[in-house]
Amino acid sequence: MEKCWDLNQLYLSFDDPQFSKDIKTLEKRLEDMKSIPCQDVHEDNLKSYLEQFNQFQDLVEKIYAFISLTMSSDTTNQDALKYSSVIETLLASFADTQARIDRWIGQFDLSQIQDSYIQEHMYVLQEIQENNHHLLSDEGEKVLAQMKTTGSSAWLKYKDQLISSMKVSMDGKDYPLTEVLNMAYSKDKDVRKKAYEAELAAYSQVEQGVASALNAIKGEAITVTQLRGYDSVLQRTLIDSRMSQKTLDVLLETMKKALPIFERYYRLKAEHLGYFQGLPWYELYAPVVESHESYPFEKGSQFVIEQFYSFSKHLGDYAKKAVEQHWIDIYPRVGKVGGAFCHNLHCIGESRFLLNYGNEFGDTVTLGHELGHGFHGECLNQQTALNADYPMPIAETASTFCETIIKNAALKSADSTQKLFILENELCDCAQVIVDIYSRFLFESRLIERRQKGPLSVEEIKDLMLEAQKEAYGQGLDHRYLHPYMWTWKPHYYEADYAFYNFPYAFGLLLAKGLYALYQQQGPSFSEIYEKFLSLTGQMSLEDVGKSVGIDLQDAHFWQNSIDMIKDDIDLFEELLKQNS
Repeated sequence: MEKCWDLNQLYLSFDDPQFSKDIKTLEKRLEDMKSIPCQDVHEDNLKSYLEQFNQFQDLVEKIYAFISLTMSSDTTNQDALKYSSVIETLLASFADTQARIDRWIGQFDLSQIQDSYIQEHMYVLQEIQENNHHLLSDEGEKVLAQMKTTGSSAWLKYKDQLISSMKVSMDGKDYPLTEVLNMAYSKDKDVRKKAYEAELAAYSQVEQGVASALNAIKGEAITVTQLRGYDSVLQRTLIDSRMSQKTLDVLLETMKKALPIFERYYRLKAEHLGYFQGLPWYELYAPVVESHESYPFEKGSQFVIEQFYSFSKHLGDYAKKAVEQHWIDIYPRVGKVGGAFCHNLHCIGESRFLLNYGNEFGDTVTLGHELGHGFHGECLNQQTALNADYPMPIAETASTFCETIIKNAALKSADSTQKLFILENELCDCAQVIVDIYSRFLFESRLIERRQKGPLSVEEIKDLMLEAQKEAYGQGLDHRYLHPYMWTWKPHYYEADYAFYNFPYAFGLLLAKGLYALYQQQGPSFSEIYEKFLSLTGQMSLEDVGKSVGIDLQDAHFWQNSIDMIKDDIDLFEELLKQNS
């Protein structure tokens, strides 16, 4: 099994003649679109633009994916860093033209359009028209795009380099941060505690630089929000998310009401492990029973594939292809970014996956999660690039749905001890997605509010993080052992144009549970409905996507029903703890 992904379907290397050729083609396509006759409001011109733009998007994705994927697996790659700046600068030069085109699109009476190809893109076109009042002047758009290349984009790369090159000293040996983070899942309590303490100590190497990056990126987000006339950074995120404030309010209120349920879970786990002042942070992922099963990648991937086949042949075939064709960069190493992600490549109808696999059951679940993202992309491959672009909150639904398939399958075949192990893994993940995500929402909201008055010091940022953790976790955690540096390596805070990448995880978890309940009711026939649901996610609001399967996202009862499913698991968790004590 190869450890690294195969990117040859994109390019063989940065010296590949096709790479240089495609950059030149991209330059030509940019010039061609600059000559679109925006003074002529005619259907033929609009159709021509849409066709050109879809081809352009696929080409940009192909080039930029190769650069960013190379950089993710090796943040020191100088060719990737160089070409990243080249492409960003090239695209920034198109910003004024894009603004001019968007204003031109605003002149069309879309209700009178007859052409079928244009009608396929009606939602996107209506969205452009509605958002036109947030555009700057053509020159303003160009300047802003160019400034980003030396602003937020540069700070993001700097932060990634700092974090990926961190060395964590433990027992006289230096480890990459990604490897130490995996130690949080160790069966050995001493290892978990030492890893936590060594991790916190190591951040002193990078905290000032990372804080500077965070301040710069959030500062830019605030400035751009004000320039574009949004009421707030959050409002901009909701508009980009195709999600109403009411839906978010109902979701957040449901999460807040659920916090005591998760506090109970943490207290149960803490007392079982011998802690009576709440769970220390370093025990969040501690196993409550010892599992003697190891899940090396070969075993874990095979299990995922088998369970995906139980849902549908299409899903199983997709996962098998991803593993066999080496779409996955599997293990942690120095210079590789932390965490896990999926990068869908609409341009070639494939995906690539980054993991930091550690041979635990949780790593198998993560594999299933990321493959779920990939399958979402698979279901959109027949759409054009414009109609395949879905918003953040729905992005976590397919992944969490696939997680649920994996965990429920594992529970069915487990004995009581293994069942407790798997159930605890499920509850641990759910608690992270509700409780920790709620803390991240609180942290980011307050960070942005404070950042409007000026940059925050490292200590101020740490205090905000601790305050948010105490509020969300309550007495479930031991407040002497929290994590003041959770803002450093989490990538979600560092995208200037994508703030609040936290609540989408909770949205995805609870929506996925609702979808899974429909699957349990309807059986195998649901797979076709599910694939249709995923295929629509780039063409309508989240509320309308929900309605396509009979779900009202503004109904608190829907969200509460998903929380109740988790509460039932906590009840079972308590029973199993008693049986195993």
